Amino acid sequence: MKILPRLVIGRVKPRYPIIQGGMAIRVSTGRLAGAVAREGGIGLIAGSGMEADELRQEIRLARSIANGGFVGVNTLVAASQFMRVMETAVDEGIDLLVAGAGFSRDLLTLGQRNGVPVVPIVSTARLAVLAEQLGASAVVVEGKEAGGHLGTTKSSRVLYPLVKAAVKIPVLIAGGITDREDLLEVLGMNVDGVQVGTRFAASFESNAADSFKQRYLQAREGDVIKIHSPVGLPGNALSTAFLDRIAQGPMPLENCDGCLKRCSRIFCIVRALIQAKDGNLDKGLVFAGEHVYKIKEILSVADIFKSFFTGLEPKDG
Repeated sequence: MKILPRLVIGRVKPRYPIIQGGMAIRVSTGRLAGAVAREGGIGLIAGSGMEADELRQEIRLARSIANGGFVGVNTLVAASQFMRVMETAVDEGIDLLVAGAGFSRDLLTLGQRNGVPVVPIVSTARLAVLAEQLGASAVVVEGKEAGGHLGTTKSSRVLYPLVKAAVKIPVLIAGGITDREDLLEVLGMNVDGVQVGTRFAASFESNAADSFKQRYLQAREGDVIKIHSPVGLPGNALSTAFLDRIAQGPMPLENCDGCLKRCSRIFCIVRALIQAKDGNLDKGLVFAGEHVYKIKEILSVADIFKSFFTGLEPKDG
């Protein structure tokens, strides 16, 4: 029987070495994060686009489901309310802070000041070293296979060994981990843990509409395409009528909410993600990882854990 690595991120010690990706806007809310935490992973609420009161409610909902498991918050550094969201999470007693689409020294200071582990998402060894020097408790190395915003054109399988060799803190791998085959592949690389997003977006507990999840089930190998986000980063998404329209040129913004620190204004990323989450695919952006085609059915979080970990024994300690 294969023994799983023991993931320790500061005071956070989940039974299984897995973090559920934080998927915005409002795809991974308290119900999903709580279910993942209850099964022995680390559940993440996507805080981007949430006001303080909403985030507090989602954290409390996750706690009510988690049965003592670990719950974190993931927010885009590029979001204009980034620090306010993270400060609210800390005030609410969150277990873990995760951040991507940028790098924040202020977040690392916030975590150290309050004793909350901070886990930046990185795509280079240089950034991982900087994160470690500034007090990060772990890093997630995310490759080109991941859904959503990307910081690299390189595979996570290429990046992971470079980052692992550069730091002493735990290093998790993200991107292209959708089924047991993917998991066993990266476990063979002696990873400290994994982050999985796309597979959990297609769960019963995911907050996405059924038509969003059905779009995942319809995906075939090679269907994921690269888009250019107003955030200033590329991203992985599935084709929709909305993507076909923006491919023809920018869609002028009206009544901009100023949700990003910097925005190219080629379209409104927040509204596009909300439309997709609500099931309006003709107006929405459906982020997905490159291995989305491997998903054949919507499962409960409990069954996803069984599909990944049955026969794999957690390490004691």
